[in-house]
Amino acid sequence: MPTAAVVIIGTEILTGKFADENAPFLIGRLRSLGLDLGRIVVVPDQMPVMVEELRRCISGFDWVFSTGGVGPTHDDLTFPAVAQAFGVPLVREPILERMIQSKFGENAAALRMAEIPEGAELWWDGEIAWPQVVMKNLVIFPGVPKLVRMKFDAICHRFSGVPVQTRRIHTLADEAEIADVLTTAAQRWPGVDIGSYPRFEERPHRVIVTMEARDPEALDACAAWLLLHVPGAASAPA
Repeated sequence: MPTAAVVIIGTEILTGKFADENAPFLIGRLRSLGLDLGRIVVVPDQMPVMVEELRRCISGFDWVFSTGGVGPTHDDLTFPAVAQAFGVPLVREPILERMIQSKFGENAAALRMAEIPEGAELWWDGEIAWPQVVMKNLVIFPGVPKLVRMKFDAICHRFSGVPVQTRRIHTLADEAEIADVLTTAAQRWPGVDIGSYPRFEERPHRVIVTMEARDPEALDACAAWLLLHVPGAASAPA
């Protein structure tokens, strides 16, 4: 299955000025599309750190999604960092230049947004007013959550995998009581990812057991077996 990484760019996230909304959104959407998300990282607006992380991700994953750092201010360094990560120069993109000039005139700060890595593409999917900038396997989003959601939904048809399905059961038994049963199930159905999660904040305490797989037959067989062998197990909404 296609693999993915998410790079959240912004010192404001690391310092607590704003809470990140983009990673939770991307986790859910990538999951629903069948992409295996293997890494999420938040980096400050510092060129060396950004370049290092971008290089790590673009070489290690099929798709990388970055958010933030593409505006007109001094701390918007994503395009220069991407160019450095890929070893290419920044170039003035004519289409973006005309769009910016029509809105801001010859504003030098705004025109910085038209300087993108050489070789980057513009995707015009859906009804987005501003194209999506993509550099090979790196999709470069702005940081504004509303724009990330809108732009991702416009281009999501370009990414495809086999979505993961989920089943859940819950029990009042302790994890220690069901550990051997879960180990046996994991051995019988190696393609099913089994996890157990105590809910100590609930009264009475309970444990939620999740099963995830791309093979629905194996998933259903595993869930049925666990319902029989986990003490007091009951099905729960996925």
